[in-house]
Amino acid sequence: MSETDLRQQISDLTAAIAGRALDANLQDWLNDNHGTGSETFERLRNSCRQGVAEGWLCQYEAGGIRYGRVFKPADDLQGFSVDVVDMNEVVGPHHAHPNGEIDLVMPSEGDARFDGHGAGWVVYPPGSAHHPTVSGGRALVLYLLPAGSIEFTR
Repeated sequence: MSETDLRQQISDLTAAIAGRALDANLQDWLNDNHGTGSETFERLRNSCRQGVAEGWLCQYEAGGIRYGRVFKPADDLQGFSVDVVDMNEVVGPHHAHPNGEIDLVMPSEGDARFDGHGAGWVVYPPGSAHHPTVSGGRALVLYLLPAGSIEFTR
C-alpha cells in the first residue's frame, strides 16, 4: 500500500460524490453504499492502518492527537483535501467547516465513537462547527474537506 494507492481510492470515492450537497442525505448515501462492511470501507481502513504503521500517515502529534494532511485539494480529488487523525479518548480543538466536512470513522480499539457516531460516515454541513471527540476507545478518522477549508478557533 502506498500514498498513490490511497489517493486512487479516495479519488474514486470523491468522483462519486462530486457536486452533492454535504448534508444528511449524503451521509445516508455514503453509509448505505460505502459504509461498514463495504469494499470501500475495508480498503480505506486497511490503507489508513498501514499508512500509520509505516509512518506516512498521522506523522505529527499535538494535544494527544496524531494527525497529518495527506493530500492538498486537487482536481483528481474533486477539490477535497484529505487529513487522517488518530484519536484515543480525547477532545480535539474546536473548529468550523466553512464548506462542510465528510468524515470516515474507523474504530481501532474498544467501542470508539466519534462525536457519538460509531464506524462509518459522518457529514457536517457548511457552516457547522464542533470539538471533535473520540470516546469509548481509539479511532482513525479520515477527513475530506472541500477546498481544504477549516477554521480553528481559540
